[in-house]
Amino acid sequence: PGKLVASPWDAVSLGLALMLGTAGLPHILMRFYTVPDAQAARRSVFYATGIIGFFYLVTFILGFGASVLVGQKAIAASSGKGGNMAALLLAEVVGGKGLLGFISAVAFATILAVVAGLTLSGAASLSHDLWVSVVKHGKADEREQLRVARVATVFLGILAVVLGRAFKGQNVAFMVGLAFAIAASSNLPALLMSLLWRRFTTAGAVASMVLGNLTSVTLIVVSPSVWVDILKHDEALFPLKNPAIISVPLAFAVGALVSILKPNKSDQDKFTEIEHRTILGA
Repeated sequence: PGKLVASPWDAVSLGLALMLGTAGLPHILMRFYTVPDAQAARRSVFYATGIIGFFYLVTFILGFGASVLVGQKAIAASSGKGGNMAALLLAEVVGGKGLLGFISAVAFATILAVVAGLTLSGAASLSHDLWVSVVKHGKADEREQLRVARVATVFLGILAVVLGRAFKGQNVAFMVGLAFAIAASSNLPALLMSLLWRRFTTAGAVASMVLGNLTSVTLIVVSPSVWVDILKHDEALFPLKNPAIISVPLAFAVGALVSILKPNKSDQDKFTEIEHRTILGA
């Protein structure tokens, strides 16, 4: 790649974010709402994981192929510094207008599906997990939940538009890497230790998720991607563009430390049930 990857640490951090972030986004692989039983859900996840892994391998070919066949100057001329037209221009070079139209349609459908899915997931989390479980302590009827979900949908939509405007011109694939870094730092340590470590506790999971989230978001804000490119400061406070190499190990360490310092017998007893369901799917 020559000078395209200037910092090896950035490359390793981005790689960690993409791999571990996928594992930290279970809703991408979750098919329990569209399959009849646990066995079918496992089979669905198996196929989805294979397809995602294959796609990750193909992205290297697409990236370097666009650099060679289309040229970086042509990509920059059509899509600016972000380079978001690279895959579409590559499709036109390889397959003409027909393939360009097909890939454009796929890109549009993918964006629409992702935005709809994330909005639905976010609204459900805000209304059910936060409002009902935390604020109302489980005492809220369905009408109230629906009203909160609608308000949350509008709020998330406005927030997405504001952030979209703020990050206009940034590379979309790189922005996905930042989102995956947050998922890898916030979700993965708690998920993995819950499945594999009997002594892992609820307090450890909360500490891991909170610190992983705060650390990853804070480091992203003070990184060159936001601190320099968006906020126009001269120099970033954090040198790496992706924080996963720092935030993910920190989240694992804090979750383990809190679980060791504050053991919980009931959490350890529940691990047997989780282990049984993990192995047998029952």
